[in-house]
Amino acid sequence: MRQYIRYFRIVFIVVLVLGLVYAGLFLMKHTAPERNLLCDTTQRVFDYGEMLTEEEELGLNELIAKRERQTGSDIVLVVLNEPLKDYAREKEPSADYEEFVRIYAEDFYAGHKFGYNEAGGDGILLVDNWYREENGRVYSWLLTSGRIKERIRGKRLENVFDAVYKYVEENPYKAYKAYVNAFYKNSKAGSEAAVLDLILPAAAALTAICFAGLHLRRKEGRRTTASITYVNGGRPAVHKKEDIFLNKVVTTRRIRRDDGDRGSGGCHSAGDSAGGSFGGGGRSR
Repeated sequence: MRQYIRYFRIVFIVVLVLGLVYAGLFLMKHTAPERNLLCDTTQRVFDYGEMLTEEEELGLNELIAKRERQTGSDIVLVVLNEPLKDYAREKEPSADYEEFVRIYAEDFYAGHKFGYNEAGGDGILLVDNWYREENGRVYSWLLTSGRIKERIRGKRLENVFDAVYKYVEENPYKAYKAYVNAFYKNSKAGSEAAVLDLILPAAAALTAICFAGLHLRRKEGRRTTASITYVNGGRPAVHKKEDIFLNKVVTTRRIRRDDGDRGSGGCHSAGDSAGGSFGGGGRSR
């Protein structure tokens, strides 16, 4: 028995080391970050467009505080009802109409130093401007920052916008609650990787244990001879056996990967214009 344990000790050591490494990475990844103290405000709802009652603002702030703790992200809402053309083109002269809210959102997020873990860190901001620009459209922008840039994009970004636009014209309060809850729901999709962090090492360990167990049983099962089985004239008879490989051909095949998120559909993507430290996208109505 000891010789088999000795034989497979390397496998067990490798599995143990991998398990410890994965456990360490998992804890580092999911340890709650310290709250950013550089942000100059504790307010998260900025209703400059006066679309909400005081009670509704209070309700949104309470919901946001809860979802911020659950997601480790700042969640900000800015409601406007004013033209942004002059403001935006002073900063970016060639900016088109759909870019006005994007420029405002980036300045607002950076200016207040939002970010749950650090200034400019993890967070999301919705700017919903009710002002109808000269082209007849009303524009909104979802800004993402830090880890949220990767977590909320493509289809997930569309999902958040869909939740807002489903109610925004008839019930702004309901729409903005939907924004917060949709972000929470879609940001949890990013935790799928955390599940894999646990499944993969567990699968590797289980495979190694099964491999060791099967080989141990096979070797035990083959021990059907006694100590004198091959004794001939007082000397052991040794039967020579060789495996000769005449040919060995190894083939490789490239596996194509599909990331699943290939754009933001009807949203105007931040990657088309901003290309900086923020992500996100826009929509109009």
